[in-house]
Amino acid sequence: MPNKTKKEKEMAKCVKSGMKNSNSGGGGGKEAAAENSDESQQQQSGSKRPSNSTPPPTQLNKIKYSGGPQLVKKERRQSSSRFSLTKNRELQKLPALKDSPPVEREDLFVQKLHQCCVLFDFVSDPLSDLKYKEVKRAGLNEMVEYITHSSDVVTEIIYPEAVFMFSVNLFRTLPPSSNPTGAEFDPEEDEPTLEAAWPHLQLVYEFFLRFLESPDFQPNVAKKHIDQKFVMSLLELFDSEDPRERDFLKTVLHRIYGKFLGLRAYIRRQINNIFYRFIYETEHHNGIAELLEILGSIINGFALPLKEEHKMFLIRVLLPLHKVKSLSVYHPQLAYCVVQFLEKDSSLTEPVIIGLLKFWPKTHSPKEVMFLNELEEILDVIEPSEFVKVQEPLFRQLAKCVSSPHFQVAERALYYWNNEYIMSLISDNAAKILPIMFPALYKNSKSHWNKTIHGLIYNALKLFMEMNQKLFDDCTQQYKAEKQKEKYKLKEREQVWHKIEDLARQNPQSNRLHPLRPGLHPQEEYMYSDSTVAVYSMETETPTAEDIQLLKKTVESEASQVGLKDLKKDKVLMRRKSELPQDVYTIKALEAHKRAEEYLTANQEAL
Repeated sequence: MPNKTKKEKEMAKCVKSGMKNSNSGGGGGKEAAAENSDESQQQQSGSKRPSNSTPPPTQLNKIKYSGGPQLVKKERRQSSSRFSLTKNRELQKLPALKDSPPVEREDLFVQKLHQCCVLFDFVSDPLSDLKYKEVKRAGLNEMVEYITHSSDVVTEIIYPEAVFMFSVNLFRTLPPSSNPTGAEFDPEEDEPTLEAAWPHLQLVYEFFLRFLESPDFQPNVAKKHIDQKFVMSLLELFDSEDPRERDFLKTVLHRIYGKFLGLRAYIRRQINNIFYRFIYETEHHNGIAELLEILGSIINGFALPLKEEHKMFLIRVLLPLHKVKSLSVYHPQLAYCVVQFLEKDSSLTEPVIIGLLKFWPKTHSPKEVMFLNELEEILDVIEPSEFVKVQEPLFRQLAKCVSSPHFQVAERALYYWNNEYIMSLISDNAAKILPIMFPALYKNSKSHWNKTIHGLIYNALKLFMEMNQKLFDDCTQQYKAEKQKEKYKLKEREQVWHKIEDLARQNPQSNRLHPLRPGLHPQEEYMYSDSTVAVYSMETETPTAEDIQLLKKTVESEASQVGLKDLKKDKVLMRRKSELPQDVYTIKALEAHKRAEEYLTANQEAL
């Protein structure tokens, strides 16, 4: 492959990043460029990854359903949150805000906020107080509409009342995460426990979001009530099992971060503490994906040059997050955050790639595929000068992946040779990379059990041959010489052992020793040893000139049949591990959930 100019490489980067749709989407970061910049609101011009300006949204329904038996698991409701019920729950329906005189609306608004502080029982007795529950639900609905479509409604007296109503309804101790049998909750396997009180909680979240988004909202007035204690209580709710609640929390915290500059450092510090506890103590938290999605928007707006605090966050928090066993739950958001850092500061590339190689999975193949996905995203934005620093350890690891007996790992690694920008980097540094990759490619072109891998290896070898025929021939000869050397070393080793065995048999006391293999004559042991050597020698047989010629012919024919294959990026990382009965209530509730951004956007368009 001919060498590419710097401009062509940049274009290849942009084309490649435009094709990647795994990181595109909505989520909590649509206003990242405006709200979440850290002490600076300006963005870099000429971004290399224009399609990934927002972090990938967290999936509400992480379990992939496939037509198993359906039932309603009523016992799941017992794991829902418990609220301190209000003693007097008899609510009187108040007049509508729109029908009352303008002078009385503020007082009536406050009365309705007070009414909505009454808490009901949705767990032990769901059918109790139905009339009063409906009064509260109707009042919340009315206030959502009122604050959305009316002006001058968020007055100074409303701030403490609105924040108090939100706190009373939402801030509570979360129940321990557990599946129906009481075992530890597995986010990849178990259905989440949905909040029984969600009909009211959803409207409280909607009201508070409208409150924050209101044109009348003044952060200078609200900061007396939305303080560090409030933020801490909000962050504790991110461990809720209900993905609908975490989706609202993500948007609420995102808005608070954007509007309250004085709370930004505190929010980042407390999120760091959650991550530290998750990595080094519990390895269990339900809201890691949502928190990373918020951070993706925050990182997107960091001012340049990056502060030392932010670099430490990358090295001490984001990289160790790769070693947690439940990585698949939040990996798309984590990879987005890492790539955002590298787009901001390319000098961080070397410590990031060395860190990934440090935490590289040894026995978990699905996790290894995720690492390979992330590594390709990093290579899409890497600078050639930074690539040179990490190429040797990087391709030593890729050679191991190509040799993996798990065909998906080998296949994912070989797909790197279908990436134009990565191929241009390899072409510029072929003299270092080909000697590292050639032994793994040659050996597995013959010995790998999967035929698809054979075709992809032939494709990679063909590309190497086209890059530099002389270098390819040199590597072939070097590989042949090393194999010959191994053969001689093995032969010498066996001869030394034979001499030791002969000397041992000459010892008069050798008859008293037990044979190495009971039941065999000493001469048979020797013959058995010879046969083992013969078999082992076949495995390390030196390639002949005929083998090399046959390899080149096969490369030409097989590579043309394989062609370039596009890796599917829209594969769902989360999957159901086993076919278990599906809870109809959970499925329908998650499918019916409407993300906060959807109705906020619709409302702005209507205005």
